[in-house]
Amino acid sequence: MATPRSTLTLWRIAVFCIALAPLLYWSYQVALNAAGPEPGRYLLLNIGQGTLWMLFATLSLTPLGKLTRWKGFTLIRRQLGLWTLAYAVAHLLCYALFILGLDLSRLGSEIVRRPYIIVGMLALLGLVAMGVTSNRASMRKLGKRWKTLHKVVYLVLALGLLHFFWVVRADLGEWSLYAAIGAGLMLLRLPPVARQLPKLRQQIKREHRQPG
Repeated sequence: MATPRSTLTLWRIAVFCIALAPLLYWSYQVALNAAGPEPGRYLLLNIGQGTLWMLFATLSLTPLGKLTRWKGFTLIRRQLGLWTLAYAVAHLLCYALFILGLDLSRLGSEIVRRPYIIVGMLALLGLVAMGVTSNRASMRKLGKRWKTLHKVVYLVLALGLLHFFWVVRADLGEWSLYAAIGAGLMLLRLPPVARQLPKLRQQIKREHRQPG
C-alpha cells in the first residue's frame, strides 16, 4: 500500500525538526550559561559528534529501505546528507571562531600541533563534493559516475572516525561505540549481507501472518 503524500510531507518535516533540535538545544545551553566553563569547546565537540550521528543516520537509510521497502527512507536520503554537511560546516565554524578566534594566521601552527585537523578537512571536502552533486541535474550530468562519486561517503566515515579517535584518544570507550556503529553500518552494505535484508523482511512478514 502506497504511503499518502501528506504522510511523506509530515515525515520530511519531522526529520527536519529532529535534525535541527540538537543545534537549538546546545545553543540554548550556551545562552543559559549551562555549557560549562568553555562554551565554545562545548559547541565544537557536541556538533562534531552530531556530525557523526547525522552520517550514521544517512548511512542507515539504504539498509532500512531494503528491509522495509518504505519509500520514506529513500525520500530523506538527500535531506539527511545535507544535514550532515551542515553539521560539519558548523563544526568548522566553531573551530574557526572559538579556537582560532578567526585568526587564520594561527592555522599553520594549529595543524602542526593537531594534525587531525587535516583529516577533518578532508572529510569535509568529501561531504561538500557529495552535497553540491546531490541534485537531479548533477545525477543526469554525471550519469554512472554519480554513484562512484557518492561512494566517497565510506571514506568520509573512515576519516570522521579517525578524526574523532585523534581528538579523544585518551578515552577510547566512547570512540569504540562510534566505531562499532560505523562498522555495523558498513557490514550491512556488504553484498552478501545486503541480499539477506529482503529475505529477512519476507520471513518477518510470514511469521507475522501465522496465527499465534
